[in-house]
Amino acid sequence: MPNGLQNKVIFQQVAELLQNARQQVLRTVNSTMTITYFEIGRIIVEEEQNGKDRAEYGKQLLKSLSQQLTKEFGKGFSIRNLEQIRQFYLIFSKSESLSRIFEIQKTQSVTAEFKSLKAQSLTAKFDSQTLASFFKLTFTHYVFLMRIEDEKERRFYKIESEKNNWSVRELKRQYDSALYTRLALSRDKEGILKLSEKGQIIEKPKDIIKDPYILEFLGLPELNQYSESQLEEEIINKLEHFLLELGHGFTFVGRQQRITFDDKHFRIDLVFYNRILKSFVLIDLKIGELKHQDLGQMQMYVNFYDREMRLEDENKTIGIVLCQNKSEAVVKYTLPENNEQIFASKYKTVLPSVEVLKQLLENK
Repeated sequence: MPNGLQNKVIFQQVAELLQNARQQVLRTVNSTMTITYFEIGRIIVEEEQNGKDRAEYGKQLLKSLSQQLTKEFGKGFSIRNLEQIRQFYLIFSKSESLSRIFEIQKTQSVTAEFKSLKAQSLTAKFDSQTLASFFKLTFTHYVFLMRIEDEKERRFYKIESEKNNWSVRELKRQYDSALYTRLALSRDKEGILKLSEKGQIIEKPKDIIKDPYILEFLGLPELNQYSESQLEEEIINKLEHFLLELGHGFTFVGRQQRITFDDKHFRIDLVFYNRILKSFVLIDLKIGELKHQDLGQMQMYVNFYDREMRLEDENKTIGIVLCQNKSEAVVKYTLPENNEQIFASKYKTVLPSVEVLKQLLENK
């Protein structure tokens, strides 16, 4: 008989297997339903195209189909839901990546999974394996993505949702905080195209910087009714959310990290490490307007880490001063022209409206 420790180890191994199996089943179910909705959308669209009066025929088709499917399968097939399924097919069947695959797969027949839909006589544009490799999110994700009109932006959020395993709630938050716009602002046309094809690519320190950072999840007021220590405390309390806002590859190292030289002590508010850049990332929090002394202080912190903490195989330290407001002129004339280590970014503790956010980005 296994002893207590062995029993615990066995239990953990079995529990892990079951948990992984459940997650795999859930992913398979989600993938199968998404592909099924895509095929249903295709059938609806192709049938509409055969109608003489497309608009009127389409309405009658959805109404009739809704009644029959609801009777047979229960809830989930209202006219509104069928309209979304139809739109889902129309939008994503035109995706460039799927279109490239279409040239290879266009001669494929409808796969066995959808024969129950009595679509044997129709020609499927994509086989199930191709669709499964493309549709990795839940249908609810795609319903939200369909609202994004710009195709490049839509592709970006699809890729980032897949890479980061975003929930629909997190996807919505990242979209509402204009992640794509904040990243695209600092890129040329070629860089924006890369965002839409590969998502966020981190190759140099500037690639991890956002301006502004949106910290609405902290629950703090927009006005200066809190101290820097309170701001730091709330960030630590919501560290998981803050890491998501920081982006790819960040791990938390510590808060109020002390450095000492000449019998003088200094404390860095937050220290992170970016695994992609292989660099320490130091963050200082400032309430109100950015001062040139703030940038000078961060330069000192960065220099110390580079000379005393950085290992030989690590890259240079990055410093970010988060402030409520800043003068671009102060940043420009305080930092050297070839600066690639020190950055100053605004932060907002209340999610701005679309109009305010656009103004913030345009005035950079």
